Amino acid sequence: VQLQESGGGSVQSGGSLTLSCAASGRLTSSWCVGWFRQPPGKGREGVASIRRPSYTSDLRFYAKDVKDRFTISRDNAKNIVYLQMDSLTSEDTAIYYCAASAAPSSGCSTIRPDEFGYWGQGTQVTVSS
Repeated sequence: VQLQESGGGSVQSGGSLTLSCAASGRLTSSWCVGWFRQPPGKGREGVASIRRPSYTSDLRFYAKDVKDRFTISRDNAKNIVYLQMDSLTSEDTAIYYCAASAAPSSGCSTIRPDEFGYWGQGTQVTVSS
């Protein structure tokens, strides 16, 4: 499984960005795909995740501080997972990574970095006030 992020950049506070994570390899919609970020000088933290168990619709999970501002979605035909980020603040400045896991122990809900074995290279998001 290979993952490639794109869509990062610089934006003013209050603005929006959409990140994309293009996946290749044996990843399917049943896999958990998560977005993480690493702010300057801090550790990596989970932002959002998505998974589609068999015969159900997508399950989406969000960190508390982004739940009402970020939206994760996927295009299964293109094997791309998106992260729409609205109402951005300087606190959202970070390197953003996407990651994938075939079977995270939490079922995708806790968005913990140690549950994901495949990672992209990251894309920088900078929000200026």
